[in-house]
Amino acid sequence: MAVYVSNIVIEQGFDFDTSFQLEDTRSNSPLDLTDVSTEGQLRKHYGASTSVSFATTVTSTDQGIISISLTAAQTVQLKEGRYVFDVKLTNAGKEYKAVEGAALVRAGVTR
Repeated sequence: MAVYVSNIVIEQGFDFDTSFQLEDTRSNSPLDLTDVSTEGQLRKHYGASTSVSFATTVTSTDQGIISISLTAAQTVQLKEGRYVFDVKLTNAGKEYKAVEGAALVRAGVTR
């Protein structure tokens, strides 16, 4: 499975959610996510010791769709700027990086 690269924008102080459709690169069909668990984190840089965890969900096992989200209470705590994130899948004791990319946190005005 190849790693899906995607850059995201998070608005500070607002709910954030997005979805990714993963593909089995050997068959060019949606990745089967049956019995797969997901986990994702956002960090200021790859070596940062602190992180923010995304809520992650397998939205559609047969269509290979996963979703990540942060609440407004989480995003308001983020400083504006650039971050990195990734999402990993775990299945039968094996871990795979599914998605990675840069995240831009933009400052909010309305509070």
